[in-house]
Amino acid sequence: MDRLTKEQRHRNMAAIHGRDTKPEMIVRKFLFARGFRYRLNHPRLPGHPDLVLRKYRTVIFVNGCFWHGHDNCKYFRLPKTNIEFWSNKIERNKERDKKEQCQLAAMGWHCITIWECQLKPKVQIQTLESLAYTLNHIFLEDRKIKTYELPDTDSTLMAAEPEVTYGRNKQQ
Repeated sequence: MDRLTKEQRHRNMAAIHGRDTKPEMIVRKFLFARGFRYRLNHPRLPGHPDLVLRKYRTVIFVNGCFWHGHDNCKYFRLPKTNIEFWSNKIERNKERDKKEQCQLAAMGWHCITIWECQLKPKVQIQTLESLAYTLNHIFLEDRKIKTYELPDTDSTLMAAEPEVTYGRNKQQ
């Protein structure tokens, strides 16, 4: 049973916003301090990613474990009241996230998802350092010199005249 009244619970849930959350601010401050520049909630991209790094063709989603249904996470559990509503809502969120990431990948963007539980103090530094490493790796891979090999040339497939000996003909 819920300890709060219906109005109190409604007020609490309505106060939760999707932008400028604490986990998002942690990622933003880290990236900015490391010299990564980004745009917030780009309106032209599917899903309005939390962070868009155009130089790296990368978008970052900072997801809350509850709202996006993080599987096998201790911070995600369905509420005991109104179970059907919450399970449907979270399932729709998961499906929407997959669809948006597929659209972004089809457009050539790299998608990175950081979960709220990965930004808890015990693993925060490791998560952020691996994010910086991944972004640098993406940057270097995208700008790597690509060598192209020519197909093997087989002389039997040449469309040319037979070999001609120049000079005097022996028949004369």
